[in-house]
Amino acid sequence: MPFRAVPRAALVAASVLILAGCSAVASEPSPTASTPAVSGEVTIFAAASLQAAFDEIAEGFEDAYPDVDIRPITYDGSSTLATQIVEGAPADIFAAANESTMATVVEAGLAEAPELFASNTLVIVVPAGNPADVSDLADLADPNLSVVLCAPEVPCGSASQKLLAGAEVSVTPASLEQNVTAVLTKVAAGEADAGLVYRTDVAGRSDVDSIVPDGAEAVVNLYPIAALNSAASPEAAAAFITYVLGPEGQDVLASFGFGAP
Repeated sequence: MPFRAVPRAALVAASVLILAGCSAVASEPSPTASTPAVSGEVTIFAAASLQAAFDEIAEGFEDAYPDVDIRPITYDGSSTLATQIVEGAPADIFAAANESTMATVVEAGLAEAPELFASNTLVIVVPAGNPADVSDLADLADPNLSVVLCAPEVPCGSASQKLLAGAEVSVTPASLEQNVTAVLTKVAAGEADAGLVYRTDVAGRSDVDSIVPDGAEAVVNLYPIAALNSAASPEAAAAFITYVLGPEGQDVLASFGFGAP
């Protein structure tokens, strides 16, 4: 077959089309790996004073992470929970009411790098109407009053001892409770004339009254949270802690009266 020259214009047009095609391919974005969805179950041990706030936080978290199941949260005195964790209780996250209790778990090699997420201070709590006419810490020394406190080894008890010592007040309690909820329950039921609880415990309650004692601002409990090294779903546990530290969690905590860490 005789050779036929291709017109120069046709060659130019073909070259333009080829270059345009190469350019189109090069400009397409390269695919990126999608981040896997967070999923799994999370078991949380938390200080009793966190119950109302953490119940609400857990609900919001599950709405944001529908593939994560927050199991019913275990609430109790922080020292009780720390002991249970050290003895092998299955937990993924520990939220304590003070740093020294968290240190028990960290020093046992069960958690690392806890982060502070909230703060709290104490108030005097009395039954609604304040029938014993309690007005300050000095009144708690009256032997005719029934006063309940948290046990010294519990964060609220340790804080109570510091507050009373700072005011130079000596109290002989009618009972020593293992968590702040037990103190509040006895006072609300009229089984005690007064007690010391966190300011967050009395928020929104009509069955008790509270008095902010002098020196309360000097005794501040800082709340740490940490994922345990044995967490069954580390990504889910980390996501929950991030949620607590983030604006959603902090807004809920603030609404219940917790301060910033």
